[in-house]
This record gives sequence, C-alpha cells and structure tokens, in this order.
Amino acid sequence: MTTKQLPNRSIQMNLMHEDVARAHMRARLDEARRHRRGNQLARAQRLSRRAQRNAMQARLALARAL
Repeated sequence: MTTKQLPNRSIQMNLMHEDVARAHMRARLDEARRHRRGNQLARAQRLSRRAQRNAMQARLALARAL
C-alpha cells in the first residue's frame, strides 16, 4: 500500500459516512412530511364534519322557526 492510497481511502470512508448520514436525514424528513400531511388530512376531515354538522343544525333551526 502506497502513501497515496491511505488518504484516498480515508477520504472515501468519510464521504461514504456523509452519504449515509444524508440518506438517513432525507428519510427522516420524508417521514416527518408524511406524518404532517396525515395530520393535516385528519384535521381537514374533522373540520369538514363539524361544518356539515353545523349546517344541518342551522337547517333544522330554520325549519323549526318556520
């Protein structure tokens, strides 16, 4: 093994570790985005059901008033 190979190998190992760290971070960010989207969808569905319920109550109140 020559002296030129050792630094190159060391640099390659550092680059590999950086790539693995980037991939891990990207996976965690993607997971967080999916989780956030799921929460937003659930919240939108709750708000939609609440709006439908309120609209039905308003229609019933109007029908009773007539």
